[in-house]
This record gives sequence, C-alpha cells and structure tokens, in this order.
Amino acid sequence: MAPELVKETNSYETAFRQAQGRSTDEPAWLQSLRETSFDQFERAGFPNIKEEEWKYTNVTPIAKGNFAPVLVRNGTALAKDDGLASFIYEESRQSRLVFVNGMLQQELSSLAALSDDVVAMDLRAALASSQYEAIVRQHLEHHAEKNGFAALNTALFTSGLFLKIPRGISIDAPIQLLFIGEGLDEIAPPAAFPRVLIVAEENSAATIIESYVSPKDRSVYLTNAIVDLSLEDGARLQHCKIQRESMGAFHVATTRAELGANSSYHTTTINFGAAISRHDIDVQMDHEGAECAVDGLYMVDGSQHTDTHSVIDHRQPHCTSHQLYKGILDGKSRAVFNGKVFVRHGAQQTDAHQTNKNLLLSTDARVDTKPQLEIFADDVKCTHGAAVGQIDEEERFYLESRGINPTLARNMLTYGFAEEVIEKIGVESIRRELDEAVLNRLQILLQA
Repeated sequence: MAPELVKETNSYETAFRQAQGRSTDEPAWLQSLRETSFDQFERAGFPNIKEEEWKYTNVTPIAKGNFAPVLVRNGTALAKDDGLASFIYEESRQSRLVFVNGMLQQELSSLAALSDDVVAMDLRAALASSQYEAIVRQHLEHHAEKNGFAALNTALFTSGLFLKIPRGISIDAPIQLLFIGEGLDEIAPPAAFPRVLIVAEENSAATIIESYVSPKDRSVYLTNAIVDLSLEDGARLQHCKIQRESMGAFHVATTRAELGANSSYHTTTINFGAAISRHDIDVQMDHEGAECAVDGLYMVDGSQHTDTHSVIDHRQPHCTSHQLYKGILDGKSRAVFNGKVFVRHGAQQTDAHQTNKNLLLSTDARVDTKPQLEIFADDVKCTHGAAVGQIDEEERFYLESRGINPTLARNMLTYGFAEEVIEKIGVESIRRELDEAVLNRLQILLQA
C-alpha cells in the first residue's frame, strides 16, 4: 500500500515569509492573493493518493524532497561557451525567452525577430506597469487553484512572462520559452515556480514552443509551472510543449486555455523526462465556433511515472475538439491518462473526439487510462476510446520476413506508432529532434 503523504511545508513557509519581506512593492491585491493561496496550500498540502484525481500518482517523493524555492535571480553556467545552443531551435534563435530555475534571463533572450508591437516582458514588470497590471490581475484572480501545487505556484512565483500578441498581427517566427532546470549538489535541490500569461488578441496568430530541459541527466530539482493562455475572437495559436527534464527531476505543470469565438488552439505535448511528471490541461470553449486539438505523446522507461489529466469543456454550441494521446512504456514505467470531455446543456452541434492509445514494450510496464464523456446536450457528435497493447506480431513477422532483424523490426514499429503525433508539430527542427530522441530511446543508429 502506498504511504500516506506527509505535509512538510516548513521550507515553503520560510520561503513565503522571506518573499513577503522582499515584495513590499507589489500591489495589495496580489499580496492578498498570495496569502490566500498559501493558506490554501497549508490547509490542503500536496495532493493525496486518496483524492480521486491523484489516486494513481503518489507525490510523496516531492513532499519529502526538501526543495528550496528559488526566490532570487541567478545565472547559469550554460551562458559560457554558448552552452545554450543545443537547446534553442533554429527557427526561434531570434525569438526566444530563456528562464533558469523559473527566472527570466533577459541577457540570454532575444526578441529580434518580433515586431515592436509584441509585448514580451517579465511578469513582475507587467505587474508594475499601469498599462498591463489590470490585464494580469484579471487573469491571476480569475482562476481558482484546484490543488496544492497550483496554490503554491501562485503564492511563490517571483518571475515569469507576460506575452501579448496584438490584434491582427501574425508572427512568423515561433516564440520559444526555454526553461532550464539546474540542480546544485552542494545545497538543497531548487524548486522553481514559472508563471506564464499569454494573451492573443483578436485575429492574431503565433506559434509557441514551451520547452523544459536540463544540462545534467540526473540533476535533482522541482519544476512547478502554470501557463495561462487567452485567445480572443478569431485568434489562432499553435502550442508545442516539450518536457525533457533531468531523469532525477520532478515536473508538475498546469496549462489553461480560454478560447474566444471562432478561435483555434492546437497543442501538442511531448513527455520524455523527469522521474515523476504530471500535466493538467484545461481548455474552456465558452464562445461559439471555437476549435481545439489537444494531442500528446509520452515515452517512458525504467521507473519513470507520467500522468496526464485533461479537461475539454464545451460550454457553447458549434465548437469542435479533437484529442489524440499516445504512450510508449518500457521497463517498469507507469503512465496515467485521464481525459474528460464535458458537453454542457445548450452546447448543441458539438463535435468532440478523444483517443488514447498505449504501446507496452515490457510486461512490467503499466498504464491506467480513463477517457470520459459527460454529455448534457442531444444534438452532438462525440466519440472516445482507449487501447492498451503490445507490438502487433503479424506486422513484426511481415518485416522479419523481408530480412529485417527482430530488434530492428520492433523498433521500426514503435517509431511508427510515435510518429503519428510527432508529425502534427509544425516546426521542422522540433520534429527532427524528436525523431532522433525516439530513435535514440529505441537504440537505432541512423545510417546516412
């Protein structure tokens, strides 16, 4: 039986009090919001396995991790000898924002490819701006935090990003948000709390790359991130999240998107890294004609654990959603997928489709999948399904009969399974990197 969670909030309480002393310039409403959020965290603690939404994911290693919240900006050794180069995608070299342990690093960022109309600034600077404070306040106060992780982020975030894409502007270069996690062996492992707010105004268009990396394979740290996206009428946003944290790290993230009338939001999430990862996705379609595609791929092995919980909420008529999530599991890894599609009363002409497919490469791997539909309207077209299986023996036999050795045949079929999701990504260098990552996981050597 999994152990009961122990509330160990001393380090977080100390950090919260320290942050309060340093943030006397914050507006009163934000100080009040932080107090309320930290009170919520102290009452609830970290999520417990007795909670329905967390019953398959035990976060005791995080609760007992003795993490030290990062409160002040620090540098990075990667800045030397162009150590960032391997983490920056070619298409976004002049449109990147770099964060180290949750802190925006202006000197490592570049906005040369963006027009002057685009607003990209530290969230704290936006809070201090009379021009943008009201927008930030509206979104920060709008969301009720659903668990201790989200409440802790609101209480402790000290840096982040405010990104506003102006009305009618289409940005050609993808904007990369590069989050670097660096654990320090000589002190308590760091806990970072990135906070991002993206506002796409009417009829704007952009591509966002949200990537999490670490320079060390076994570095220990915690990333607890929240990304809020607001798409106004007619806005179009492509969003790719790539999670390749250190194998010793922990990654907990919340992504929330609110879609305006006739807007389009396409997101693809790739989960490769972290010892334990959890991603909550919440898409609200509260205006007619909104459309979203929520896709993803998780590929885990060893003792890795990954958990995806998504909610797609159809609140108004004539909205469309499609979701395809695939998982590849090896070793003693475990994956959780819980996808909910709500079709509320009056949301007629809804078109919603959801699929989760999982490929088990080991008899010790395990997946818990639970696609859900809750429909309160009668004129809709909705489907959902889930599948868990192993390599198709007939397909493998076919390849082997053509002279392909069994190991290569297995890996080719696994690669083909993953490629259906990867090919949905619109940035060529990301597809190329992910292809290589999948092939390396499968121990295939590409021949020129």
